[in-house]
Parts: sequence; C-alpha cells; structure tokens
Amino acid sequence: MTEKEIYELIENEGVEFIRLQFTDIFGRLKNIAVTPGQMEKVFANRYTFDGDAAFGHRYSFEEKLYLYPDRDTFMILPWRPQQGKVAKIICDIRHKDGTPFECCSRNILRTTLNAVADKGYMLMVDPECEFFLFHTDENGLPTTTTHEKAGYMDVGPSDFGENARRDIVLMLEEMGFEIESSHHESAPAQHEIELKESEAMKMADSIMTFRFAVRSIAKRFGLYATFMPKPKNGIPGSGMHTNFTLIKDGKNVFKNDDGTVSKEAMYFIGGVLKHSKALAAIANPTVNSYKRLIEGYDQKDTYLWAESGESALVKLNNDIDDIKVELRFPDGSSNPYLLFATALVAGLDGIEQRIEPGSKNILSVDEDGLLPNNLKDALNELSKDNTLISSLGEDFSKIFITIKNNEWRDFMREVSDWELDRYLSRI
Repeated sequence: MTEKEIYELIENEGVEFIRLQFTDIFGRLKNIAVTPGQMEKVFANRYTFDGDAAFGHRYSFEEKLYLYPDRDTFMILPWRPQQGKVAKIICDIRHKDGTPFECCSRNILRTTLNAVADKGYMLMVDPECEFFLFHTDENGLPTTTTHEKAGYMDVGPSDFGENARRDIVLMLEEMGFEIESSHHESAPAQHEIELKESEAMKMADSIMTFRFAVRSIAKRFGLYATFMPKPKNGIPGSGMHTNFTLIKDGKNVFKNDDGTVSKEAMYFIGGVLKHSKALAAIANPTVNSYKRLIEGYDQKDTYLWAESGESALVKLNNDIDDIKVELRFPDGSSNPYLLFATALVAGLDGIEQRIEPGSKNILSVDEDGLLPNNLKDALNELSKDNTLISSLGEDFSKIFITIKNNEWRDFMREVSDWELDRYLSRI
C-alpha cells in the first residue's frame, strides 16, 4: 500500500486516529496514537519512544528508538466508532541511524526468513488460536467466572459465547482475515478460531492484530478475552497449535510428487524434537504455561510425535490436500515472531542434519525427550542451545533469559493459597 493510498483511505473513511503499533519482546502489543495531521512525520520515520518499552519496562534501556511503519499493515478497525474512525499500522523498531534494532522480535523473524529464503525456502503458517471469554466484575476487571457449561463444538443456547464469537469472526473478515473455522472448545467459556494459512511474517502480524481484536470485541459484550494458557484448575488450558508448511520452488517440501510424506518432513520433525526443550522457553514463556502442559489434552505424558488421530507434541498432518507439521505445545502467551523464527530454525536444522524423529512410543513425564517441567528448566535449556541462541541473537537471548529468570524468582517468592491450604494447619 502506498502513502497516497493510505492518505486517501484516511480522508475517505473519516479516520481521526492512527495507532502506531509495535510488539515488545514478550509479544505484547504497544502503540502510540496520532492524528492524520501527523502522518507526514510518521512516514518520515520520526516517531520515537523510550527504548525500555521494547522490553516491557523490565530492562533499563535509555536509547530512544524509532518506529518505521510497514505501509502494507495499515488497517481500519471496524469495531471502533463509525464517526471518528480508528486505524492501525504495524511498525518495525530501528535505531536513530535507521539500522534495525537487534531486539525487535519482528526483525528477528525477518532476518530468519531472509536467511532461509537464500536457501530457497518460504514458510507458511496456520495457527489454531484458543482463548476464554470470561465475565468482568463491577469495575470492568477480568474474572475467571462463567455461567455456561458448554463443551467441545457445542452450540447455542449452551454456548453463551456464540454471539460474541460470531461478531469476532465477522469483524475479522471485514478486516481482511480469512477464517478457516471457529467453534466452542472443550472447557466452559473456551473458544477456538483457526486462521487460514499465510506467509510467516504476515501471519505473525495477523496474530498480534487478532489478539487485539478479540479482546476489543469481547469487551463490547461485557466479556474479557484471555489467552492465558491455564486460567482455571480442573479444565483444559488454551494452546496455539501451529501448522507449518515449508515451500521450495513452489512446492510443499513435506510432500513427495506421489503425495506421500517426504523425508524432509520427518527430518523437520526430528529437528523440532531435538530442540523442543529449548523451544519451550519461546513457545511456552510463562510460569503458567507449564500448568497447561502437565494436565489435560496437551499433557506431556503422550507421544513425542504422531500422525493424524493421535495426541502428541508434534503431529504430522497428512490430509487429503496437503501435508503439514503441527506443533501442539505452543500457547497464546508466546510471541509469534519469535515462535515462528525458532521453530523454523529448529526444523531446518533437522533437515540439514538429517535428524530422524525416532520412535513415537508413549513416554512418561519422567523420561528424557519431552518438554521441561517448568519455566526455569526451559530457560536453562534455551541458554544451552547454540542453534536457537544464534537465531535470536546473543544480546536478545541474554536479556530475555535474564528477565524471564527474574519472573521465575518472583513466582518462587510468592506464597500461594495451595501452600497455605496444605501446610498452614499441618506444620
């Protein structure tokens, strides 16, 4: 999209605010709002922000950083008022001299995609995004309360969130999204929307906009949408199962000419499994993530890898039309730019090293080869994985691991209700 086309849209649609959006290292969306009169400054890449915002204000970084808008991501937000419309545009983060900011997660993905493009590859991705729609309290703050008892693929009237989910899908389509499907998930108040496959960078941008849109539209129904992996005990958590397709010379690398599964597909799975413990720090980057993985549909005492119809950490989806490799352990707390970059690097390492995935026998939680038991262990694995560290960058990795280790220590300092219930009256 050209600057002229954006100016015309702003004028013709009556846009009064434009959100300059960027993503911090944890995958949280940030923005600066400007009026149309400031767009010349925006296109001149002259908008700055305090650098520590790129780290969620959890790391001291005094340099001013600059926002470089990606014109192709300009979009009018349809749930905002028809009078005084609001638009958004996604920005890259750069230094004052215009060089890419090394800790910009969007830049990390771009660097990875450019490197594999030099080898002739292109990555296509389609995620299954799960989330909960809970009630808010009298102050509008989120709770974990729901009055419905609907289950997997149930319909109204049991599915209380059906209307909200329908509006979410319709507004996403109005924004240009292609939605494969949507339905109620296994737990009460849990939903899934599957996005149609697209190129990796476009999909990472889409996921950031998707999460923003889902939360904003849910609020109109008096609900709060959360992508927290495990918000309640005793019910399944929310994941983000992600399908990967590797393209070379216009063909799916995972599929032979006769329609059978290629050796490259098996090697890709082998690479992901080899790096899975380190990948977990990116795919499951919160303390809460591992509570989803211990209990429920995606628990870890399952197959390492499997074909369609079996629950596993990695699944080979051999459908009528296509063959894809599905990672089942990522969740919605992950930064999609980092997830796609590291998963791609891991899979390509498998192809280049011809790593076989091995047996798909069921393993117990205590056996080696599965995911870490907690965030601390995942961070330790990441710090030892030179392949993933190289893809993320030394500086980024050091800062990310330090901040996340601090998060783990904060968690360990807290005395939980579980501990009080178990020990207070017994010790």
